[in-house]
Amino acid sequence: MKVYRSPNKLRDLKPAAIALGNFDGIHRGHQALIGACIEAANSMDLVSAVFTFSNHPTNVIAGKNVIKNIITFDEKAHILEKMGIDCLFSFEFDQAIRTSTPGEFCRHLLFGALKMKEAFCGFNYHFGYKAQGNPDTLRRIGEELGYGVTVLPPVEIEGEVVSSTLIRKAVDEGNLDRYRCFTGRRYAIVGHVIEGRKFGRTLGFPTINLALDLSMALPPNGVYLTRTIVERKHYDSITNVGQKPTVGIFAKNAETHIFDFDRDIYGKDVRIQFIELLREERTFSLIDQLTAQIEKDCMTARELHQERRRNRREIC
Repeated sequence: MKVYRSPNKLRDLKPAAIALGNFDGIHRGHQALIGACIEAANSMDLVSAVFTFSNHPTNVIAGKNVIKNIITFDEKAHILEKMGIDCLFSFEFDQAIRTSTPGEFCRHLLFGALKMKEAFCGFNYHFGYKAQGNPDTLRRIGEELGYGVTVLPPVEIEGEVVSSTLIRKAVDEGNLDRYRCFTGRRYAIVGHVIEGRKFGRTLGFPTINLALDLSMALPPNGVYLTRTIVERKHYDSITNVGQKPTVGIFAKNAETHIFDFDRDIYGKDVRIQFIELLREERTFSLIDQLTAQIEKDCMTARELHQERRRNRREIC
């Protein structure tokens, strides 16, 4: 998949069917839209593409981070490539785009620069200055310029329209099953392993530490059953998300104990998939109490991992 991060670096583009939207989380609704785009591109001998922004327009307009990202750019690109997208346009929502009229956005950027021949968008898609453009606008301009427009209806699950807003709420509440239902994937965090205080090692439970990006949607503090992916290998694990109140107040991080694992992986990239919440984060008055609770948590986690394998319910 080719990735373009700026409209100033476009080279040798071919006519394309383009899915339009923010696509944060790439949920079931997004997947339906992107799938329709890919199918049309294949049948019409067009390049399949996605157009999105690298920064959220709402945050730019607000001047602060009011919308948290569900997945990172790298995760988004990886998912789109696996789905079969040929080309990803991920441009900055800058002043030029922000002030473009709907007509300018379609004529100069989508149709002109990106060679869009077929457009695919959701029922609630908006674009152009002050979000004045909508699917009807896209259709009207398409009739004038000669590109086709397909507007997909909302996707509902259990009577609710699937949206990025609902997915952020699921993450905020620690509702991991709901996240998986809406996206088809487990909630996960990714990042570099950083060197911590090695306090867990002194208790007999060595951990890896990931600093959490507070611009991302994050689950509540607590202890979670997890799976950790290191260099494409999957390991059973247990993860504490929080500030470690028993040993002092620290910045929110993710501290993971990987079962039957003793490698030094500082600086390496890992992916931690969250399966279920075991308990909320608590403060213990004595270190011995904390150690006893960690032992109990690890025993519970091992049993649950083994049970999942026995029931063949494990999905990596």
